[in-house]
Amino acid sequence: MQHSLVKVAVTLSLIAVGAAHAEGLRDRKDMSLELATQIAAQAVATCSANGYAVSATVVDRAGTVRAVQRADGSGPHTIDSSRLKAYTAASARENTLTMMERAQRVPAAANLAHIPGFLLLGGGVPVKVGDEVIGAVGVGGAPGGQLDEQCALAGIAKASRLDR
Repeated sequence: MQHSLVKVAVTLSLIAVGAAHAEGLRDRKDMSLELATQIAAQAVATCSANGYAVSATVVDRAGTVRAVQRADGSGPHTIDSSRLKAYTAASARENTLTMMERAQRVPAAANLAHIPGFLLLGGGVPVKVGDEVIGAVGVGGAPGGQLDEQCALAGIAKASRLDR
């Protein structure tokens, strides 16, 4: 009898410990390699269709590279610029074009340009599931940040239609 009570007590304490640990865990969505690749490929394809040779980089929520696509003929600098734009958008959870425009208008916001790894040029766009940022895409190489951003948005839009 006493042995059974000890078993019950140990089992209940393990359940309580498990429940306490579960409270510290969060459910979240993460970007798959397939999704990252689709976004990058569509962003490059969109810009290519408009005559722009670009690179597109997709990062996860931590800013780690998940996929890179570089169009034929795109400049070597476009790889780094697309990565930095993606990192900036994922980190700030905001479009880099919006951040750039704010930094130009608001002197205090101009300090964002001094954060290591940030690039305040248009073309970085967060990738969201609902309100949750799961990563970002950065595009570099079109003749203007607003054009880079349009290609990034096209990549996200196409991938969201494929995901349904």
